[in-house]
Amino acid sequence: MNAIEEKCKLKGVRLTDQRKIIAQVMSDSKQKYGTKDHPDVDELHKRVTEVDDKISIATVYRTVKLFEESGIVEKHDFKGGKARYEQSPDEHHDHLIDINSGEIIEFVDKDIEKLQDQVAKKLGYKLVDHKLELYGTKIKK
Repeated sequence: MNAIEEKCKLKGVRLTDQRKIIAQVMSDSKQKYGTKDHPDVDELHKRVTEVDDKISIATVYRTVKLFEESGIVEKHDFKGGKARYEQSPDEHHDHLIDINSGEIIEFVDKDIEKLQDQVAKKLGYKLVDHKLELYGTKIKK
């Protein structure tokens, strides 16, 4: 059983055969395409139809939406217009997006995490969640 299937089972999300294929393809994404992989629905559909060409794009959209609403995958609206998805991480991370290539780099920086807590505290809040997306271009050497 893949990671997304396991999360579906824990959350009581029923998996049809087509949903199982979509879950498998999404679970395999990071291993197959690297940690920089945050596919949009069109890319997921392309990958899914390599396994079963009878799965429609509408089925992929509905399944991804169900997984998102169930907290199994996360939706990211990075600049560029298309929503991108990744399996909900077990541990928090932030993203750096190369605006030229579209490459997405996941990172964790303890100093940034500490600073965010300090800012919230200074403003009279306890930080409970956050999303950090940095956009940049590679520095030419």
